[in-house]
Amino acid sequence: MSSVLRSAISDQGPLHQGRYRPISSHLAIAPPVSVVIPAMNEAENLPYVFKTLPEWIHEVVLVDGNSTDDTVQVARDLWPGVKVVGQQGKGKGDALITGFEACTGDIIVMVDADGSADGQEIVSYVSALVSGADFAKGSRFANGGGTSDMTPIRKLGNRVLCAIVNAKFGARYTDLCYGYNAFWRHCLDKIELDCTGFEVETLMNIRVVKAGLKVQEIPSHEYLRIHGASNLRAVRDGLRVLKVILQERSNRRALRSRPRAVALNSGQGELS
Repeated sequence: MSSVLRSAISDQGPLHQGRYRPISSHLAIAPPVSVVIPAMNEAENLPYVFKTLPEWIHEVVLVDGNSTDDTVQVARDLWPGVKVVGQQGKGKGDALITGFEACTGDIIVMVDADGSADGQEIVSYVSALVSGADFAKGSRFANGGGTSDMTPIRKLGNRVLCAIVNAKFGARYTDLCYGYNAFWRHCLDKIELDCTGFEVETLMNIRVVKAGLKVQEIPSHEYLRIHGASNLRAVRDGLRVLKVILQERSNRRALRSRPRAVALNSGQGELS
């Protein structure tokens, strides 16, 4: 096990509280973890989101997209120490960039505010990062993952777009358009985020591969949105994702020079 994520054996005494954050009676983590939640009019869903967040995370950064309901107040009631920042711009890409800038943790986790993500999975993402990955990418289609909230047309579109990215950039992704990801903060120095909408996740997935960062997929289950309607539009946003893919240069020579990693026995694959 990594020296950063380690067992806390009872006969060795209590953990040093100033350095380690207890995850369980046998496990502790040193790097502070920030969770970024972009939200616009998600007051009804936030109780479900915050209920699953582990108590050991360092901070929650809520990016408010000019909500007209009680989103901000509900977040503060549920997590008194929440850091609320106003979104710059209008799209999800703008919201995430704003949230990343506000984070103080060494590890950053992206979580949607609609109740579709299980916060208890965060430990799997963090485990992958402290074990050597730079970017832990959630996948609904990796062994052990799943989705309750994807129409056939969205599933087909995701599969086609994923195949294009794999072919063009030498990646081995099983899922492309999924927003549940985690990464070391230093990754932001190597990938420039300059898009505004839902295509931001695809851009991140492409640029971490181009930057030569080590990516590991994490099986994840996507649940149904609990309240309200999604702002995602399959055709419109699919075309925006395709545009991002086509605009990115593959740098094939650099990609060919990197050794291909093998899949892990757990079903989580190292992708770069």
